[in-house]
Amino acid sequence: MVKLTTRPATREDAAAIAAIYNEGIADRVATFETEPRTAEQIAGQLTDKGERYPTVVVERDGRVIAWASAGAYRTRPAYAGVAEHSVYVARAARGTGAGRAALNALCDVYAARGFWKLVSRIFPENAASLGLHEACGFRVVGVYERHGKLAGEWRDCVIVEKLLDR
Repeated sequence: MVKLTTRPATREDAAAIAAIYNEGIADRVATFETEPRTAEQIAGQLTDKGERYPTVVVERDGRVIAWASAGAYRTRPAYAGVAEHSVYVARAARGTGAGRAALNALCDVYAARGFWKLVSRIFPENAASLGLHEACGFRVVGVYERHGKLAGEWRDCVIVEKLLDR
């Protein structure tokens, strides 16, 4: 079995992160985004998020195959410990445990920074992501109906959360 390692992302990972994200955009089951990202855009996001909202990557044989990141849930002070996250796995690495490694590492990193909850929105059709989140201790809170349009079609979103202090 090939060993997976996790670490904080750096600007040098931007091209690999962009490539993986662009696969997710193209698949149309993981995000409302439709425009591919460049390495420069991702590098800028990594810089903008800084130490407060780090991204983690998963490597296999020295290559980035998955990543997870989060950002502010809301700007109100009451939500300072809640972050909204995403996790993406390269098509060729799906089903290998890379998503679980990325999401578990993200939970650990954010708990260590004093966050008490991670949340996300997942398309109901994205069974792999829903299963991953359940396996990593997230629970389904509910469904946002007609939350946004993708390619002119309304999409629902399943809301998941995990309390990090448990």
